[in-house]
Amino acid sequence: MLRAYQEHHPDGKALDKTLPEQTVESKRNRRRADRVLWIGLGRLPRPEDTPSVVVEFVSKGKRGHQRDYEEKRDEYMEMNIGEYWLIDRFEHIMTDFSKQGKRIKKKVIGEKEVYTTPLLPGFELRLARLLSLADEWQKHLEE
Repeated sequence: MLRAYQEHHPDGKALDKTLPEQTVESKRNRRRADRVLWIGLGRLPRPEDTPSVVVEFVSKGKRGHQRDYEEKRDEYMEMNIGEYWLIDRFEHIMTDFSKQGKRIKKKVIGEKEVYTTPLLPGFELRLARLLSLADEWQKHLEE
């Protein structure tokens, strides 16, 4: 969806780069993010550039849930990441975390909803489609 936006949408040039499985270093930890996006640089990102968006899929289990919803959220927000998209295939929701001043703003998107962000004008994340792909991939891994 991101690549289609980047290549075919009139505003797709806003997305400079998106990469899977990237290490993101906070002051406290090194995290392996499922996907990162750099937006609005007008160039390819450099290693020292903070991603604009970090995308994570919720890990299985109580410990993973706490880590994704609380620890990673706090670390990413401290780094001034524009948005943290947390996709929960178990609950069939996506939670978008962003900073509003010193406060963390939380927006929950339901499975049948379409997520949009001012960071990527015209981009639409159809959550049902993404969750369907995640379920297919998980079934493949379990075979």
